Amino acid sequence: MTVTRLVSVDDAPTITQLLIENREFLGPWEPTRDEEYFTVESQRKLIEAGLDRKTQGVSLPHVILDRDGTTIVGRITLNNIVRGPFQSASVGYWVIAKANGRGLASAAVADIKRISFGELGLHRLEAGTLKHNIRSQKVLERNGFERYGLAPSYLKIAGQWQDHVLYQALKPGLP
Repeated sequence: MTVTRLVSVDDAPTITQLLIENREFLGPWEPTRDEEYFTVESQRKLIEAGLDRKTQGVSLPHVILDRDGTTIVGRITLNNIVRGPFQSASVGYWVIAKANGRGLASAAVADIKRISFGELGLHRLEAGTLKHNIRSQKVLERNGFERYGLAPSYLKIAGQWQDHVLYQALKPGLP
């Protein structure tokens, strides 16, 4: 079942509302955001920039949908798509509190993995999680991602440089 679709500029009000309502829930897993980030205009600009990067072939910004196929409950994005001999991208995602633990993040990662290795013809996907984000690590592991390292002080999350566990998945059937 497909639980993702390409984000649309028209999604900005819904995404803004989700971010506002889930600010405390998402805060420990996200970079510190200024107040402007939580406005429709800011989200619209971020979506437009993401769609521009999609046109350039370096990103694929999607929303995560609830099982009804219409209600947005999160975001999942392929970033840093690199072609040539690398054929790789990184994936990042979040879901709102009421969607957490319902398998939607796992289904979204499966969806984006299928698109990556199928339609996009990528060879490798990578993802990083905070060391203590066990739930996200389980999402990746359920989708065939394997842990391959630890990156000290990798990203500034919740105002602090934090270590991340690194995962990758390779296209099935390749040596």
